[in-house]
Amino acid sequence: MPNTKKRSPLLRIIKDYIKKHPLAFAVSAICVLISAVGNIAAPLTLSNITDLVSASNLATMGTEAVRSAIISSVLILAGCYIIALIGMFTYSQVTAVAGQKYMDDLRKDIFTHMEDLPISYFDKNDKGDIMSIYINDVDTVRQLIIQSLNTIMICAFTSLVSFVLMILSSVYLWLIVIVGAIIMLLVTRHVGGHSSRNFIKQQQMIGGQEGFIEEMMVGLKVIKSFCHEEESKASFDQINNKLQDVSYKANSYANILMPILGNIGNLLYVLVAIVGCLFFYFRVTNLSVLYGMDILSLGVIVSFLPMIRQFTANVSEVANQINSIALAIGGCSRVCSLLDETPEVDNGYVTLVRAKYDEKHNIVECDEKEQTIWAWKHPHSATHDVTYTLLQGDIRMFNVDFGYVPDKIVLHDVSLYAKPGQKVAFVGATGAGKTTITNLLNRFYDIADGKIRYDGININKIKKGDLRNSLGMVLQDTSLFTGTIMDNIRYGKLNATDEECIAAAKLANADSFITRLPQGYNTMLTNDGANLSQGQRQLLSIARAAVNNPPVLILDEATSSIDTRTEKIVTEGMDNLMKGRTVFVIAHRLSTIRNSNVIIVLDHGKIIERGTHEDLLDQKGVYYQLYTGAFELE
Repeated sequence: MPNTKKRSPLLRIIKDYIKKHPLAFAVSAICVLISAVGNIAAPLTLSNITDLVSASNLATMGTEAVRSAIISSVLILAGCYIIALIGMFTYSQVTAVAGQKYMDDLRKDIFTHMEDLPISYFDKNDKGDIMSIYINDVDTVRQLIIQSLNTIMICAFTSLVSFVLMILSSVYLWLIVIVGAIIMLLVTRHVGGHSSRNFIKQQQMIGGQEGFIEEMMVGLKVIKSFCHEEESKASFDQINNKLQDVSYKANSYANILMPILGNIGNLLYVLVAIVGCLFFYFRVTNLSVLYGMDILSLGVIVSFLPMIRQFTANVSEVANQINSIALAIGGCSRVCSLLDETPEVDNGYVTLVRAKYDEKHNIVECDEKEQTIWAWKHPHSATHDVTYTLLQGDIRMFNVDFGYVPDKIVLHDVSLYAKPGQKVAFVGATGAGKTTITNLLNRFYDIADGKIRYDGININKIKKGDLRNSLGMVLQDTSLFTGTIMDNIRYGKLNATDEECIAAAKLANADSFITRLPQGYNTMLTNDGANLSQGQRQLLSIARAAVNNPPVLILDEATSSIDTRTEKIVTEGMDNLMKGRTVFVIAHRLSTIRNSNVIIVLDHGKIIERGTHEDLLDQKGVYYQLYTGAFELE
């Protein structure tokens, strides 16, 4: 879908649908035309039949001729309704197929675009509100495309043709219809406007409510632990009451609109019938000649009444679609707003490739069978040549400044290095900037100033997918997905064989508990692995990182939420995984980082101490006080 924010979101969706399904839309429009013509021709045929059975025609044409003409007219009338039925059936089927296909594409577009959005978007927007776009807002688009759009097309065309035919039939009766139509439009504008505004508010508030529910579900253990159930219920009641109030207003206006329009239509029908009968009376009594009026025949009056009924019904049906249109306006706006979000920018051109050493010990690209190493492929635009750099895991930061928002800097002039195979640990209070550094290594965010080099290459030049593929992440909060244990381990390397996954599980110390499960590696996991213990879930997270065999590992408080006994098992798994790799460790338990090559102490985004465990104890500074318990990290 094109990124054109200036265009109305509603028109943008409609235009996009027509652009992607032009044939279906054209066929649908033709069928609408056929159906409308069939419905409009029926009253005209009825007028002809009425005139045929009048006394004057019986006298002049004869009984047999009138009977024959009536049979022909009845067949034409039946044909009109059959044509209308075929048109309606065809367009409904075509629209259903094309509409559902478009909705399928739209959902894919939204999900694909969401996957391309930067992490910062999800930091700023509530996940429940985003989910509401998929569930509620997309459904309003479905109603617009499949139902409302075609209904409005039919009603608009039928009303237009009926309007013209009524003018041609009788200007006097048409003037009455004009007055009624103006009244109906004014009522629709007033009542429908209030309804639309409240439906749009309702759509927005549903997203907020679902965001609140999602937050409560995620934090349910915390709510129960602190006995916060009543406060949560009260907060939900407050949100729900506001939604109820807006929904009540929206539906109350919507529910009174149709009865009002229906009664106006009925009054208009009765008024036209009375005036039409008076005109016919004038004709029968020759009063029309006396007053110089060209008065209608009975057939015209009989045909005029169904056209009025059809016209007022169409106006009412269009008014009925106002609510769907109002919902669609809100839904389309939120859908387009998501699609208009700027995707994560990736200007990197250095890629990670399979490589080997040739006879001259130069690095060259190769296929999977010949691969012995991984290398960075670095094309140089100035010289038009390509260089290859061995992937080793050498990471250095130079004078890095960063803030999640421009006016609030989180990291100040941070410089550090990690040579291949070294273990670097970060220590500091919550908010000191430890996790921020690992986020910058993954380029979830881009630095404001300074440089980060990976094997001597500026990471801004490396494609994000290749950069992240070379980094293994083990986080405190594990995320397991619906599927088997084997599937979850393979998540770290989608083309990994079963043997590679099992080897990774053994390396992570996870194989022993997996094989004790009834289905072993085929055990299904649901609800983020709720059927496993926290330690088991963490071991699977380590195995998932191990299966890709990355040269760099990032361990973000991976053992902080498990008990001491389980920590020993998990630590053994991590130690196996860390061998020969560059490792960045964030830990609250200082006992887990004693063997680090360098320990960096952070405070408010600045490095205040660095050195080995022994060096820092000798300095008797902040790390010494943390280690001896003089004060806590928190």
